[in-house]
Amino acid sequence: MIIREHVVADRSGGPYAVTTGPDGALWFTLVRGGGIGRLLPGQEPGIHRLDPACGPTIITTGPDGALWFTEYQAHRIGRIAPDGTVSEFPLPTPRCGPYGIATGPDGALWFTQTAADRIGRITTEGRVSEFPLPATGAFPSAITAGTDGGMWFTLNQANAIGRIGMDGAIAVHPLPTEAAAPVGIAAGHDGCVWFVEIAAGQIGRMTTDGRVTEFALPDRTARPHAITPGPNGEQWFTEWGGNRVGSITGDGLIQVYDLPTPRSEPHGITLGPDGALWAALETGALARITR
Repeated sequence: MIIREHVVADRSGGPYAVTTGPDGALWFTLVRGGGIGRLLPGQEPGIHRLDPACGPTIITTGPDGALWFTEYQAHRIGRIAPDGTVSEFPLPTPRCGPYGIATGPDGALWFTQTAADRIGRITTEGRVSEFPLPATGAFPSAITAGTDGGMWFTLNQANAIGRIGMDGAIAVHPLPTEAAAPVGIAAGHDGCVWFVEIAAGQIGRMTTDGRVTEFALPDRTARPHAITPGPNGEQWFTEWGGNRVGSITGDGLIQVYDLPTPRSEPHGITLGPDGALWAALETGALARITR
């Protein structure tokens, strides 16, 4: 395994999430520095500055050819076009703490509200709808589009995985392991959703009818944070506490790899435009992972 780190910000910037944009570049958030970054592999990074205190967190490619992101501290949804033009949309619920965001099958963006127990939906024109969850203090976190036409999300403090249909109907599936605290979630190549359990040191797999399988990591204190489909049918994840990235196959075979810089705080991970895996390191770099 070859892992190379590319510095994209100083240590105070805090690269947090990363995704591949429609322009063939990597786009990432600077959660502590208040910015959105762009890196075309092989070139120097560029940074688009936002309100320094807005806390841009998760970023995803929208259906309109722009990048959409959550502003956790400013309680807004942001949009940045490939040319750097930024639009920001305030949310109806005050201090709702938007975190995860993903494009849905209906052509809208769906997002979580960690502090309001709601799932939100925003159209590309900026119209917002909100859907209350059937739980309080659930801390909905990451969200992804499933293969079944719904959006799947983690309920970090309710210890469950949720699903919301395009009609707003919500189902909640409790996890077998108590206090597992799921965070990252992604749709796998196998039609299931895969998620990480940050407090339990496990990777989970859930079928669309709610059946769960859990796989223990070699280091149960690794605090896995994010997960994404890899190029060869496996899932890749970050270990925030273990300073590693890892992969898991459909039958549960796990391999983990140390990052070069100690205590680099890996968070987001994505499949890049060059076919490599890229992870955001909160200490100021993006790590490129290839075999």
